Amino acid sequence: MDDEKSIRLLVGEMLRHLGYEVQCVAEGKEALKRYQEAYYTHQPFNAVILDLTVPGGLGGKDTIEQLRQFDPQVKAIVSSGYSNDPVLSRYSTFGFHGVVAKPFRLSELSQVLHQITA
Repeated sequence: MDDEKSIRLLVGEMLRHLGYEVQCVAEGKEALKRYQEAYYTHQPFNAVILDLTVPGGLGGKDTIEQLRQFDPQVKAIVSSGYSNDPVLSRYSTFGFHGVVAKPFRLSELSQVLHQITA
């Protein structure tokens, strides 16, 4: 989930290159809807990547709270370009399993995904 289309396209391609099936959305309400649809059709997501800040939409912090209410086992990575936000330094306190600070490299994304889905 990222509000910037160019980021969604780029990260989607990175994930496909790593062998993942991908669904990209612009904000949290759509992420919640897609997560629930996948869950109910017995094709759950292995992990979600949530942009922390989404102007005019549901951001990562609020989205993970709602996802965890729906599925306490959700594996989520927080992503942000705001490195001074306390959510990035204390991500597990907020319900995330990993963090990738923007801009990130393919190797960083791969490592975090491997750690939380292994």
